[in-house]
Amino acid sequence: MKKWKQYMWLLALVLTLGLAACNSNAEPAKETKQETKTEEVAFPVTVKDAVGDVTIEKEPTKIVSLIPSNTEIAYALGLGDKIVGVSDFDNYPEDVKNKEKIGGMEFNVEKIISLQPDVVLAHASSAHNAEEGLKQLKDAGITVIVVPNATSFNDVYASIELIGKATGKAKEAADVVQQMKQKIDTIAEKAKEVKEEATVWVEVSPAPEIYTAGKGTFMDEMLTIIHAKNAAGDQEGWPMFTEEDAVALNPDVIITTYGYYTPNAVEQVLARPAWKEVPAIKNKRVYDVNSDLVSRPGPRLVEGVEEIAKVVYPDIFK
Repeated sequence: MKKWKQYMWLLALVLTLGLAACNSNAEPAKETKQETKTEEVAFPVTVKDAVGDVTIEKEPTKIVSLIPSNTEIAYALGLGDKIVGVSDFDNYPEDVKNKEKIGGMEFNVEKIISLQPDVVLAHASSAHNAEEGLKQLKDAGITVIVVPNATSFNDVYASIELIGKATGKAKEAADVVQQMKQKIDTIAEKAKEVKEEATVWVEVSPAPEIYTAGKGTFMDEMLTIIHAKNAAGDQEGWPMFTEEDAVALNPDVIITTYGYYTPNAVEQVLARPAWKEVPAIKNKRVYDVNSDLVSRPGPRLVEGVEEIAKVVYPDIFK
């Protein structure tokens, strides 16, 4: 059962963070063909995705999303009524329950084609494993947009702008990005009240294979925003730690992100014999946060920053 849980965590991580070996340095969305002087997008329009230039001939009326982050962005742009298919992993917003499911890591090409979408929103994190399927969709006359990997807030802003431009929602995309930036600025301003920086250990997978978040992750950027120190901030990406090495970091706060499949995650961490002298354990400062809010590259990342701020500095962020 533990191996299955570890597999599910790794699968979720690939889906939400794009850790697969693919083009993580793709340029942000950039419109290269615009035929209007107004704020509204005129079609056809050409955008640059993770693969290259893609031309959308007309404003999409039917959209299929292959990954939850794309779906959340599309809904935030007011495209919910145009979404006709989503992945098996989609869980937000509530309306996704009413959409056709098109599969998980291996999507159902025939099902997608039967939905007759104008556009399929794919993602660079899984595109390299789905080249044949994506080619079949393109051969069927469906426009495929491969959204680049995102490992920072700026990357997420670019993804939102890309999807907005490709679907005729450029203004809405600009509004969403602006709202996110304003909320981040508000949180950062509040964080200036922090007198003593807390050291935080982020645990994204439990023992025996303990993984944490290092540099180049949303969690690390979130901790920086709220003036907290990432205990593993000198590591890159998603390193695995031994229990001994993790304990040696002596964190003031421990945050877990796997409570969705380990309901008693906090209790398990608090009960670890080897951690009993760690300040976070002694002071019972162990918290679980919704992994979607701190790892899924979409508009709700701002909520993730707020959640982290509240548990790390409860006296400031009430």
